[in-house]
Amino acid sequence: MRDLSLTDEALRALDHALRVLGGVNMGTGRPMPAPVPVPEGGPAQPMTTQELRHAAGLMRVNHAGEIAAQGLYEGQALFAQTPKERQFLKHAGQEEADHLRWTRERVKALGARTSLLDPAWYLGAFVLGAVAARMGSKVSMGFLAETEVQVEAHLKDHLGSLPARDEASLAVIRQMMADEHEHAQAAGRRGAAPLPSPIPQLMKASARLMTSTAYWV
Repeated sequence: MRDLSLTDEALRALDHALRVLGGVNMGTGRPMPAPVPVPEGGPAQPMTTQELRHAAGLMRVNHAGEIAAQGLYEGQALFAQTPKERQFLKHAGQEEADHLRWTRERVKALGARTSLLDPAWYLGAFVLGAVAARMGSKVSMGFLAETEVQVEAHLKDHLGSLPARDEASLAVIRQMMADEHEHAQAAGRRGAAPLPSPIPQLMKASARLMTSTAYWV
């Protein structure tokens, strides 16, 4: 089987972007995490209108984050320094695609829509991933590790903010946290270099802009 040329990879990346933004199911095929069973004593009370709206906003933010994750991994994979690094990024991206599917399903189940700015989230992250990859494997893995650490912290905040009665969303968030942690650890094992001081702060500021916007738009 022949190796793909850069042109082949670029066309594959374009196809991937269209699939992501078109809502085509991808990933490893893992089923959505099952919620913790409700204790005996009767069914849980349904969420209030305000709780539904808040849960939908948070899951829309998480879906937008997973759109960005797909762009990030694709940008890094396209310009990866070695075939092994590219394969690692593609595999991790497939696991992240499970998150994309789960969050999309939760947003719909909560009676809401995904962010109207999804194409912007994807493109911006793709460019960042491509730039990081062009700076070398250690920087690329460092960028990935820092991203996953920040995402894990963001998801932890959502665990405390989601309505306790939204067991389905909470189960998704917990599994996502476990996966993000493993991806950060895997990047570290691949020689991730610590990023210079201003970069993590800029990444946090960019993430805040995305999350505050995607909650509403």
